[in-house]
Amino acid sequence: MTGFARRERQFPWGLLAWELKTVNHRFLEMGCRLPEEFRVGEAEFRQAIAASVRRGKVECSLHFRPAAVLSSLEVDAELLGSLTLRAQQIAASAGMTARIDVLELLRWPGVIRDASRDHTPMIAAAHGLLADALTELARSRDSEGGRLRDALEQRCAGLVEFAARVTERLPQVRSRMRAKLLERIAQLVSDVDHERLEQELAILAQRLDVDEEIDRLRGHVTEVRKTFDGPEAAGRRLDFLMQELNREANTLSSKSQDIETTRAAVDMKVLIEQMREQVQNIE
Repeated sequence: MTGFARRERQFPWGLLAWELKTVNHRFLEMGCRLPEEFRVGEAEFRQAIAASVRRGKVECSLHFRPAAVLSSLEVDAELLGSLTLRAQQIAASAGMTARIDVLELLRWPGVIRDASRDHTPMIAAAHGLLADALTELARSRDSEGGRLRDALEQRCAGLVEFAARVTERLPQVRSRMRAKLLERIAQLVSDVDHERLEQELAILAQRLDVDEEIDRLRGHVTEVRKTFDGPEAAGRRLDFLMQELNREANTLSSKSQDIETTRAAVDMKVLIEQMREQVQNIE
């Protein structure tokens, strides 16, 4: 489900701000952008997000603005030397002279670090602020989840209504098919093949017997509604139920010997496809 959250807080050592965005995705996919000072906590940040969001594409960004100019700076000479050497090698391979911008090198993550600052409380503060952002994100996603639930419930009601129409029409369909069969028998009354007649009756009964499909379809709709109120993540279970609903609608359509029943089956499949697309957005 889509969602957005932003939480920021001023600390004595600087300003922290988390931005979290989620969009629809079949599985959990996560991307994190962190300042160099906070990369040591990336694994824990990811664990906290994964515990809160189980499905969707998550983009999380942590912004850090120091409170003052850093008083004690260290340069990672090894990293700086490696960057300079790489730049020279690339230029040489292209037949050029390396033009190295020192300021650009100093902007490279990790080249400059604050030796006087203890990052431990900063990481802890980022964890606390992330928890607040995740709470806000959950509220945002819950709001969309409520709208999705209402849309799915409307389509469940539509499926039940179409199933009722099919059930109400079955006696009329059976009566008409019986009349057709009796007419055929009357045409052959002079030479009735009883074995053939039994075969025709068996085939007709099999084609008309959609009660089981209707019962299963109603049962699946009941399970969908139960899943809405379940404590666990509902997305994967709803995926499976959509497959089962579609299976019953297809079988109903293939067995139909009546144009109105066929139309009802097609309308069911349209509703189920709409539900299947919406279910992809549900955690």
